[in-house]
Amino acid sequence: MRKYETVFIADPDMSDQAREELFEKVKNIIDKEGGILLNFDEWGVKKLSYEIKKKLRGYYVCLTYGGTGELVTELERNFRLSDLVMKFMTILITEHVTEESLKQDAEQFKEAAKQAALATPQEEDQEGADEEEGADEEDDLDEDNADDQDDEEETESEPAEESKE
Repeated sequence: MRKYETVFIADPDMSDQAREELFEKVKNIIDKEGGILLNFDEWGVKKLSYEIKKKLRGYYVCLTYGGTGELVTELERNFRLSDLVMKFMTILITEHVTEESLKQDAEQFKEAAKQAALATPQEEDQEGADEEEGADEEDDLDEDNADDQDDEEETESEPAEESKE
């Protein structure tokens, strides 16, 4: 087996239902050909560098999977036949891979995705809390500076009053 990565650009104007059907078709091809899907990463709609099929934007998807050359051939054949896929590119990542190592990679991708999903809301909450703490610290500093200025004024005025007496 070999480890591959395929990036394809789908039509950004297709409905969500059509997009899900396309993704299921791709996953079914990988399963049918005896491949192992490691990661199915949707990058979303992005601006294209140049116009493709009279479109300025595309829906990017990155697949990482293990399989044989026949799997890649079948996958690319289906991409060519589909009007929904505008461009695609497949690269070979690793020449010789065992099925066990592919399954371990798949588990690692799932764990990383779970941790990323959990970390995202916590980071946003933490950033908000940090901003609030920063504002409180600034208020405290302003109050301290005001107190220091009052102390300086009192110190300066006291000797002047003493010398008059």
